[in-house]
Amino acid sequence: MPRHFDKKSSIAATARKARARNIKLAKVFSCIIVVAAAFAGGFAVRGNVDLLDSLGLTQLTGSPDAKAKASQQPTTYNSLSARVGEVEGIVNNDSLDSYDLDTATTKMLDAFALSTQDPYLRYYDASRRTAMNSNQDAASSGDGVGVLFNEYNGNAYAVDVFEGSDAQAADVRSGDVVVAIDGDRSHAWSTSEVTAALKRDEGSQVVITWRRGASLDDATGTEFTTTLTVTSSTVKNVTTELSDSVGYIQLRQISQNSADLVRQAISDLDAQGAQAYVLDLRDNPGGYLTQAVDISSYFVKSGTIVRIVTTGADETTKNATGSVLTDKPLVVLVNGNTSSAAEVIAASLQDNQRATLVGATTLGKGSVQVTHDLSFGGALRYTAAYYKSPLGHDIDGLGINPDVAIALSSDEDNQKSFALEMAQSMVRE
Repeated sequence: MPRHFDKKSSIAATARKARARNIKLAKVFSCIIVVAAAFAGGFAVRGNVDLLDSLGLTQLTGSPDAKAKASQQPTTYNSLSARVGEVEGIVNNDSLDSYDLDTATTKMLDAFALSTQDPYLRYYDASRRTAMNSNQDAASSGDGVGVLFNEYNGNAYAVDVFEGSDAQAADVRSGDVVVAIDGDRSHAWSTSEVTAALKRDEGSQVVITWRRGASLDDATGTEFTTTLTVTSSTVKNVTTELSDSVGYIQLRQISQNSADLVRQAISDLDAQGAQAYVLDLRDNPGGYLTQAVDISSYFVKSGTIVRIVTTGADETTKNATGSVLTDKPLVVLVNGNTSSAAEVIAASLQDNQRATLVGATTLGKGSVQVTHDLSFGGALRYTAAYYKSPLGHDIDGLGINPDVAIALSSDEDNQKSFALEMAQSMVRE
């Protein structure tokens, strides 16, 4: 006999199944919403140690005992290394990202250098430091490209361009700043780096990009590029002449033998009958302090030559050596490129009332830089001392004002003519 079909019972069973299916779907959607909320909330509370611990998610703090450690740590650090160390620890332990150690070191130390008040502070990575050392030690018959370089706020610039040189033919002028060498403009070029880069065999070429601005502080000047040949031609560091009864001595830079050269110049001019002297320090970028002290001592019988301020405001003095050569009248020529140890000579002769300074205010680079090799292969260059005049006047950033200010004429060396005339008038007195 066929099974009896109950229509009402069938409808009720279908309704029960639909309700059960809907309940299951609701539970699934609820689970999805909870998981999504927890996932998003995890990012929001990741840095909240107390909340993470209360949720039993201590492992996300990077340490099983992070809460205890966090409560022991100070809220601020008083050293850069501690702050960087904290960030590095978080990245190493918790971040899904990675970083290149050498690149991070260079970028961080470059930024650190820019944040200081020392315009000469520079970090050299291992490759730059190696290149500098290799070039400085390399045997080379080339002496340069006919340019005498100086440095201002960490940037090398042409302080003098020699007569008949490749650089002069390319219209390089005093005040042109080095922007790039052989296309490398990844960093500011210091004088030491430029000098090292130019130590090449005679006849080789170097491509230098320059910036010509209204002043050394002008970073928006016009750029131009020159291809110069390294040559072995040299320019005499000391030149002399006798004008009437005035002995003229031009000192281009203060090198390791400058004191001996100046001593010989004074001796020769004395033998020729010089009754007064003009010492020309214009465009002199400085050099060795010991040589500067010796040169000053040829004119100053006794007393302080320079004051040197080092770490902790400690001050030492360099005094006259007692090797005085002449007490005859002296005029010293200076200008805006007279720098560093050359400024020491000018200040010592002025403060000791031994000379009259003529020309323009000096550069004001009265500081000493040293390069310290680092354990991981790089090096740090920084200012380690400042020069002060014998009477305690600051040189760095201020320069030395001449006793007689006179601007250089465009068509003649009127500063030199004036200095010779002044020295001659002192003889007549």
